[in-house]
Amino acid sequence: MAELATIARPYAEALFKASGADLGATAAWLDELAAIAADAQLQQLADNPKITDQQVFDVIAAVAKTTLSDVAKNFLHTVIDNGRLGALPEVAHQFRALKNAQGGSSDAVVGSAFPIDAAALAEVSATLEKRFGRKLNVSVQLQPELIGGIRVVVGDEVLDTSVKARLEQMKVALTA
Repeated sequence: MAELATIARPYAEALFKASGADLGATAAWLDELAAIAADAQLQQLADNPKITDQQVFDVIAAVAKTTLSDVAKNFLHTVIDNGRLGALPEVAHQFRALKNAQGGSSDAVVGSAFPIDAAALAEVSATLEKRFGRKLNVSVQLQPELIGGIRVVVGDEVLDTSVKARLEQMKVALTA
């Protein structure tokens, strides 16, 4: 994985510098392109020697929900031409890290067994920002295996208050 991070870093840094004040819009289209590039079938298509770089670009541009700006098109062409389509998800990850570092915030993923409404999410977000001591960009993932409660991941920190975690703790305590 370190090799992929090393490959992605120059792309993320160059895109970060080129974006200037438009970091939010750049992050949006970059995340979308990264999600598309992560698809296994697209990777197979891109690795096919009979498929040209332009055909790969056309497929990605057609699948993208948003209209790609000139900067996005140029960036995508560069990534495809250099054979780095597989590194695009890591580029997006490193770009978000640079964006967050500049803004003094972090990404937080809240795993929940059930959907969280907007009011409850705002309350959870405020509590988490106090707990972690920084502004958080909160996203929610449904994880039914948690049974109940939430599991929060901020960088390399994990706060797990799920029923599944509590059951695991009880299991360890009872078998010790």
